[in-house]
Amino acid sequence: MPTGYRPIMSPLLPLAPQAPVPADRTLAKVASASHFVFLLVPNFSMIAFVNALEVLRIANQLSGKPLYRWSVISVDGQPVQASNGLTLSVDVPETPGTADIVFVCAGNEVQRATTPAHLQRVRQFAHAGALLGSICTGAYVLAKAGLLAGHTCVIHWEYLHAQAESFIDVTFERSIFRIDRDRITCAGGVAPLEMMLYLVGLSMGDAFVQRISSYLAVDRVRHPGALQPPAGYGSTSRLLAEVLQLMEAHIETPLSLVALAQHAGVRERRLLRLFRSAVGQPVMQHYRLLRLRRARQLLQQSAMLLTDIAIACGFQSLSVFTSAYRKTFGLTPGQERRQAQSRTFGGDAREHAAERHDTVVAMRR
Repeated sequence: MPTGYRPIMSPLLPLAPQAPVPADRTLAKVASASHFVFLLVPNFSMIAFVNALEVLRIANQLSGKPLYRWSVISVDGQPVQASNGLTLSVDVPETPGTADIVFVCAGNEVQRATTPAHLQRVRQFAHAGALLGSICTGAYVLAKAGLLAGHTCVIHWEYLHAQAESFIDVTFERSIFRIDRDRITCAGGVAPLEMMLYLVGLSMGDAFVQRISSYLAVDRVRHPGALQPPAGYGSTSRLLAEVLQLMEAHIETPLSLVALAQHAGVRERRLLRLFRSAVGQPVMQHYRLLRLRRARQLLQQSAMLLTDIAIACGFQSLSVFTSAYRKTFGLTPGQERRQAQSRTFGGDAREHAAERHDTVVAMRR
């Protein structure tokens, strides 16, 4: 039987002092859960949703018993389109009070996909006493509904900083998933699979979880406090990872090259060689790109003023920020925000292609 939740410190957003740890009664309630409800928000992440659901299905299959049952719902009973363009039919809406755990499944552009009906629905489930959870960016819906105040939670790393700015009464961390009292929040990608394996293990034990993992051809499952990885650079260098984390943790007040080298315990020349070989950019040029990428996230995902974003990303003035942004991405911060506000659902492939293009352009400069 798993020994319980062990939180760890995030290098980006540290846990609040004396962060709450699930009590035995919370873990017991999770362990006894057998009816799961998945509330789909338009543009939800299909891979994150399926990873969670398949663990329950395989658990039933391997046990030969209906250990778990689940319902997939929307707020209006209509099919919901995922971010990959596929549309999923849903079940008859659940009556609040029948679900043990409700997971809100969301994806890109969650702010625009979330409606008052979504907020009302999750509040109804909360009032009925269900455990509430989220997958990928679903934590935004819970936070917007006022159901994460005073909690520590997890959201996909790409949305972490913007939501931390938007919901100051919620502590966001970069773990893969988090259980804080009656809230179970999870990142996207494969993290929901690992979260569900952990939840199943609370009632069925490690040996049964190992059988599910083997069935899924998974040979390594991260513990709850494991961190979502930073952006990959095709390098396994621990030094590079350490310096990149330093940069991410000091966006508003950027460190100098000397300070970065001192923190990492290496000479400046070694740092310069490492970045040129592994990243393809000088150290400080890449540092500026990270700051601008953070600004881009805030422009697209928050309502912060442009001046505040400039300051939050380490630029001394709006004019300096605007010039650097235009040089890197080919448009001004104001234009970026207007484009984000005018986008429609289903634009993920175009967005990712544009991001790859912008990164290549920035690296060539």
